Amino acid sequence: MNKIRIPAIAGAVACALSIGAFAGMPESEYKSVKAEIAAASKSGRADCGAFAGNAKDICMAEVKGKADVARAELEARYKPTNKSRYNVSVARAEADFSVAREKCDDLAGNPKDVCIKEAKSARIAANADAKAALKTADANAVAGDKAAAARATAGEQRAAARADAATEKRKAEYAVAREKCDSFAADAKVVCVKEAKARFGQSCIGMA
Repeated sequence: MNKIRIPAIAGAVACALSIGAFAGMPESEYKSVKAEIAAASKSGRADCGAFAGNAKDICMAEVKGKADVARAELEARYKPTNKSRYNVSVARAEADFSVAREKCDDLAGNPKDVCIKEAKSARIAANADAKAALKTADANAVAGDKAAAARATAGEQRAAARADAATEKRKAEYAVAREKCDSFAADAKVVCVKEAKARFGQSCIGMA
């Protein structure tokens, strides 16, 4: 995969990413930082013009991803809620996926297919963790406001959230393993698929 280092772009968005000091900022300051993020993103896209082909696509994905994460972090610090913090995790997952997906275009055939599956698997895992964290935070909030019965319900919700996340991760990991089996043929491929299903507890034959 093409590994690009773009110090200029990293520096351009640094101000947008370093917004911890603005927690609880007034609206005027919020708007100012938001404008800085937009300006940094525009500058970063312009810097990507120095590249061509897939290298440029990767560069653009990196710039967009950093800007999206910076905006999500800004919103979470301006209006801190469980949902806004969840949105930061989702933004990071999507940013990482977009860059990884573009890098897969440097490959071909089964290696490219595996690369894409791995990128999707990582995104699914990250989003599953984010959902579990959101549900857990909401459940904890409910538990903090109510009595023992509410805490018991919160415990059930936390357990269900963790179970859902584990299931999503297993499916994503199986998809990667199944894709890798395509590099084999005949009986070797059948054995590979069978082992993948057994390893990740996937009994559905039609799963891709």
